[in-house]
Amino acid sequence: MLDVALLDRLVRRLAASLAPPAGPLWPFRVDGRVVGEIDPARAMALARFADVFVVEAQEVRFASRLVDAAGRSAAVAAVAKALAHEGRLTAWRDEFYAVGSNPDGTPLLQLERAAARYFGIRTFAAHVNGTTRRDGNVAMWIARRSPRKAIDPGMLDNLVGGGIAAGASVADTVVKEAWEEAGLDAATARQARCVGRVEIRRCQPDGLHRETIFVHDLELPDDTVPSNRDGEVVGFRLATPDEAAWLAANESGPDVVTADASLVIADWLMRHGFVPWDTPAWTALDRLRRGGRPT
Repeated sequence: MLDVALLDRLVRRLAASLAPPAGPLWPFRVDGRVVGEIDPARAMALARFADVFVVEAQEVRFASRLVDAAGRSAAVAAVAKALAHEGRLTAWRDEFYAVGSNPDGTPLLQLERAAARYFGIRTFAAHVNGTTRRDGNVAMWIARRSPRKAIDPGMLDNLVGGGIAAGASVADTVVKEAWEEAGLDAATARQARCVGRVEIRRCQPDGLHRETIFVHDLELPDDTVPSNRDGEVVGFRLATPDEAAWLAANESGPDVVTADASLVIADWLMRHGFVPWDTPAWTALDRLRRGGRPT
């Protein structure tokens, strides 16, 4: 069991980092469905693209001429490039997210990943808690992100984690990211068990971060040493459950875990018996992993 004071720190850190939006957000509608949420300033910046968007009555929707996924995708791609040129987006990815569907479903449109938070769309990701045994006790692999990453550069992270691109499945993403980020082959990656999901909805400098993370557990052989392949991770370390909780609760210095990875770690600690279920900390963390506020 984790120390009560450490659990309180973990709850406070996650409650602050994952606080839901405080200001107004306007719906972004496609075919009558709300597929995104945009703050008023960003929404009004879209009004000049009158051939693509209608911005009125505190909502954003496509112009009536854009009636299918292909047309919408092409039109919003041109807008996204203009926004990127103006410095309104994070680094361009040349990767698309499906909008208005599950990751491998039929989308209402596709959107460049760098623009996802600007339009406040719901994105999907797959994360893997990689654990092993050291001296007979469980230990968790923690990765350090490259300082060149567009989002959360240099911060600590789960062993494997990545966004699910349009047309890709959760399982496909785990296999792809496990190889690129940790050098784990496909046979090993397929042993990862999907154990649930956590939800994030918070405002960030680049817009609304609204994401469903499919959480996986993967127990690795004692002699496994992760090795990055794509340059997006610069190192790995092993942490005991107490150390993992301390890192997830930490808010300053070089050893800060990303907010979403911290929530995934907290979920692992809860499921593996390190957080007593009949405590205020459990209740608060459970609300946070469901995308709500702690009491």
